[in-house]
Amino acid sequence: MSDAKRDQNFIPTLLAASSSDGVTPVLVQVNATNHGLAIDDDTTGSDHGRNIAVRDANFIPVLMAVSSADGVTPVEVYADAATGKLLIDST
Repeated sequence: MSDAKRDQNFIPTLLAASSSDGVTPVLVQVNATNHGLAIDDDTTGSDHGRNIAVRDANFIPVLMAVSSADGVTPVEVYADAATGKLLIDST
């Protein structure tokens, strides 16, 4: 499990849920040159069925969004545990 890193003002960095299990917090990565989010495009995966944010050891929650199916239901955002890249489906 990864804990969110903090800046000098103690603001936590982004966490996502691991795409492999849906419960392990993963540090979200960005490109160091242009500060853009690192993404893994057109992925397929499993829905681990969670609609509650998992938290790290310091109680920092993972990133949440609303479901594209209904625009209301909260869902965890997944990232690849090995790379820290957010998983997206551009279709």
